Amino acid sequence: MFVQTEITPNPNSLKFLPGKTVSNSGSFEITNKDNFNNELIRNLLSINGVEGIFLGKDFISVNKYDEISWEEIKHIIVSLINDYYSSGKEFVIDKSLDQNPANLKEIEKQIVKILDQKIRPAVAKDGGDIKFKEFKDGIVKVQLQGSCSGCPSSTMTLKQGVQNLLKHYIKEVKDVEAI
Repeated sequence: MFVQTEITPNPNSLKFLPGKTVSNSGSFEITNKDNFNNELIRNLLSINGVEGIFLGKDFISVNKYDEISWEEIKHIIVSLINDYYSSGKEFVIDKSLDQNPANLKEIEKQIVKILDQKIRPAVAKDGGDIKFKEFKDGIVKVQLQGSCSGCPSSTMTLKQGVQNLLKHYIKEVKDVEAI
């Protein structure tokens, strides 16, 4: 097995592509290894310098602290991913951990649809995700995850990309904020 890596716009985040399914149930950001009983997640979060991981459909983004270089930890991460899949496992996550509210208002459903169809695929290419949290008084609140969390260019992406797109399609949207 050959795990590929891709740089992301965030210098403290690297995208790892195992060439296999990572999550069968959406994307997940994890910063606390004690919340999961998964060997790979626990091992990755145990590496000195790893701040958090983000699981997408076919990739794992790893976020590190500034003071640690990728040269110090990249080979360890690749080795752990290889070992995990080499042991016969098919994926890392196979059940939904998300608490998605089913009782969204019509305008919130429109916002989520635009985020899902037009924004999420582009953000996933950079190793991250965007989650709808709230719409109130014309302000859309979203949560940036994975490589997008803490990325220097995320503010520009949020305002020039996400906000402009949502305002174009939904006249009630006045602003977009990250929480």
